[in-house]
Amino acid sequence: MSEPLLRGATLLAREGTSATDAAVAFPALDEDQLGRLRRFGVAGDVDRGTVLAAVGGPVAGLFLVESGVVDVVVPEASAGPGAAPVERVVARYGTDSFTGELGLLTGQMAFVTTRVSRAGRVRRIGEADFRRLMAEETELSDFLLRSLVARRELLRTGVGSATMAIVGDSRSRASLALRTFAARQRVPYVWLDAESVEGRSRLDDAGATGATLPVVLGADVVLEGATPSLFARTVGATYDRLGTASPDLLVVGAGPAGMAAAVYGASEGLRTVVLDGQTVGGQAAASARIENYLGFAHGIAGAELLEQAWLQAEKFGAEIFVPRPADRLDVVQGRLRLRLEDGTSLEPRAVVVASGVRYRSLQLARWDEFADDIYVAATAMEARLCASRPVVVVGGANSAGQAALFLAGSGSTVTLVARHGLAKGMSRYLEERVRATDLITVLEDHEVVALDGGLHLESVSVAPRGRSGPRTRVPARGLFSFIGAQPASGWLRDVARDDDGFVLTDTDLQGAPAFGAQADVWRALGRSPLPFETSVPGVFAVGDVRHGSLKRVAAAVGEGASAVHSVHRALGDV
Repeated sequence: MSEPLLRGATLLAREGTSATDAAVAFPALDEDQLGRLRRFGVAGDVDRGTVLAAVGGPVAGLFLVESGVVDVVVPEASAGPGAAPVERVVARYGTDSFTGELGLLTGQMAFVTTRVSRAGRVRRIGEADFRRLMAEETELSDFLLRSLVARRELLRTGVGSATMAIVGDSRSRASLALRTFAARQRVPYVWLDAESVEGRSRLDDAGATGATLPVVLGADVVLEGATPSLFARTVGATYDRLGTASPDLLVVGAGPAGMAAAVYGASEGLRTVVLDGQTVGGQAAASARIENYLGFAHGIAGAELLEQAWLQAEKFGAEIFVPRPADRLDVVQGRLRLRLEDGTSLEPRAVVVASGVRYRSLQLARWDEFADDIYVAATAMEARLCASRPVVVVGGANSAGQAALFLAGSGSTVTLVARHGLAKGMSRYLEERVRATDLITVLEDHEVVALDGGLHLESVSVAPRGRSGPRTRVPARGLFSFIGAQPASGWLRDVARDDDGFVLTDTDLQGAPAFGAQADVWRALGRSPLPFETSVPGVFAVGDVRHGSLKRVAAAVGEGASAVHSVHRALGDV
């Protein structure tokens, strides 16, 4: 007797998963969708045991199951060094369902194994054909993308999250940096404290010494002393696919301005490459909630907004490579050449500089000593580390106000220390909300003058600006610093900048020595700098790194989108 036909997809591991989440991740396809999908694939027979994708390997494609059964398998923790891995089936694909992971779009490795458990026939849609599908089939591509994103979320929130573990010190800056990178890259992982019973057990099972934390444990992976760069290589986070490229548009910086330029550049037919020295998100991703961004009446977390922008840019064909820090930009024989810190060189037709700003360190004794207790972001991860204890937030702009509100909402008592009045740099709605929150104490015209504690930060001393008044000691489990933004523009040696390092563009270039040095070049072009164009033709600057920018997410997005029109004009496309 033949086995009964299995149709559609079934989620077997439902820990904490709603029926709605499962339905989005494993949707039913109607006949019209099936027909359109088949146009992009190549059919072939598969035997029982055939592996379509393996954990740690590439995502070979999206497979439409026409007959047979394909299992989704995740590895569990091994029973010890040399022991056979234990597997768990978490989902099952039957006829008229499709396999696939988000890595098909992002270039990341497969985080699950898909293996044929009943022989049949599948239709493979490889990366190139999947990109073509995304371009030609708007409705179908959105349907598929929602499913792939939902599958990744299931992995991140419980189903099979043991695929990869990060073991480290919860108070270590290195561990926090790695966890932040993994979260923003949507990598499914489980966090284990190295001092916990499970953490020590996982290290022992993997044969890792744990001498240099954090440690990444995965399928056939033991990475000690892991950094975001090493981790990116491990998970295939589009790190090594760059090679030597000559894109139409190179965007340096993956914050709101850079991602807007990427979305509009890629969607308008430019081969677009995005680089960032850290990860997608920029300063905006450090905001727990942005409430004055158009279209989000209830607010949106900065990281979530930028995650959506990342997927949107990838959908239109932009290639995003992180972490890939820029080293210098030159003009060589009339062509732009960007050199990266790892020695890679690219020769784009145009560059959009969106490298943003970095917060300054306070010039205080013991600052480096307490580095693990000093933060430049206030997200759920940092809030958990502070565990409802008192904290100090330094700064008077929106980023500081958003951090204070989020930390207070997480149960911490917050002292907000601002060198000037809040009205000078903070949006009115945010200032009013900060002042109305009982758990927040505002100290205006004050500054931090000392840090105190033993092995970890215990208190912060503040005094009136100028340090002429009495000091006040404030209990603090952590210090959140959002002050003195410095433009990340040191790699732009030949581009005109103001005295503070912010990049000059279009009408602000008049009188700048670097612009005068390029006078012959501009005369030969027969034009003046276009909107957002710098002193170097074909190089544009947007967002916080640009002189005169508004330092708001909405303004940065507008600049990034608008700059693409200037890019088209510079390239002669309009």
